[in-house]
Amino acid sequence: MSTEATQPYQRIVQDYREKIRLGRLTAGAKLPSTRELADEYGVAPGTVQRALTELRNGGLIYSHQGRGSFVSDSSGSDDQDPTTLAIKALESQVAELRARLDKLEQGGDG
Repeated sequence: MSTEATQPYQRIVQDYREKIRLGRLTAGAKLPSTRELADEYGVAPGTVQRALTELRNGGLIYSHQGRGSFVSDSSGSDDQDPTTLAIKALESQVAELRARLDKLEQGGDG
């Protein structure tokens, strides 16, 4: 491991922050699926989920259950209201928890 200080999820967060900042990913662009990202980075899906949560909390992406994660319109905007960002982060977390609960109720393996 070349950089002990950088956790695997942080590498994903840094990569996607850079892609958004440089305009390689623009507002509304769909991110690869959790499985695709896990394969690309050689990490577990849970690691990818942690990275996506960080990106959501930062207001860079938003997620729709069953559809995926997308680059936020406000990703380059510094004038975003902190309360709005906090609400978006909470909405994302609730959606993620709901998805996990649905899997458990359906008898998901794990």
